[in-house]
Amino acid sequence: MMAESIIVYHIGVPGPITPDEPLPPLPEIPRGALVVIEGRAPIWRYGQAWHRLHGSPAGAVAVYDPRLGAVIVMSHCMKYKEGEIIDVESSLQED
Repeated sequence: MMAESIIVYHIGVPGPITPDEPLPPLPEIPRGALVVIEGRAPIWRYGQAWHRLHGSPAGAVAVYDPRLGAVIVMSHCMKYKEGEIIDVESSLQED
């Protein structure tokens, strides 16, 4: 299943960081879009990103796993189900 609107939120960092370092700004998110959080980063940084995205217009949030694809972790719409895996390889290459 391929999403109509996939927004990639890159939170990766090149090396060690501390929790006081800010996340990048959110990209523009159309209402109902699937937002895929991706990048090499500590788990607490992913937690910060989930928290920030909770109040966004995103219909669903996924995390990217290079072995699986985008795994839906939060959904506020019928189109996406938590635990569903979405192929987003082409969307990641566009960035």
